[in-house]
Amino acid sequence: MPEPAILLDTHCWVWMQFGQTEKFTRAPLRMIERAARTGALRVSVMSVWEIGMLEAKGRLELKMSCAEWVRRALDTPGLALAPLTPEIAIESSRLPGRFHGDPADRLLVATARIAGLRLMTKDGRLLDYGEHGYVRVVSA
Repeated sequence: MPEPAILLDTHCWVWMQFGQTEKFTRAPLRMIERAARTGALRVSVMSVWEIGMLEAKGRLELKMSCAEWVRRALDTPGLALAPLTPEIAIESSRLPGRFHGDPADRLLVATARIAGLRLMTKDGRLLDYGEHGYVRVVSA
């Protein structure tokens, strides 16, 4: 049985695109490589929004327009865009347990839950939420 696809948290997607592989531990980096080879690597449309916001606020510097960066990043072999569906939007407003109010994190978790994906992140709050069994997470 194949492993579930991986949904990259926004920071993991940025690290991957910037070639900052040192930010990942060895096992997660191998998981990303394996997922990319099998077409099982995902990024949420919400991460595209987050990239736009980070770039607009000057918290992320890109060497090209944000639209061009996103277009090129989405052309990464083995990477596919996970859409925002009505089911995911509703799920994000009804997550089980205690979850913080960050809408981007809520949508990422809901995407992973609805689509049966493992969320790869370094975000401690998301890792803690996964520890409670509400979402499958992988520490980057």
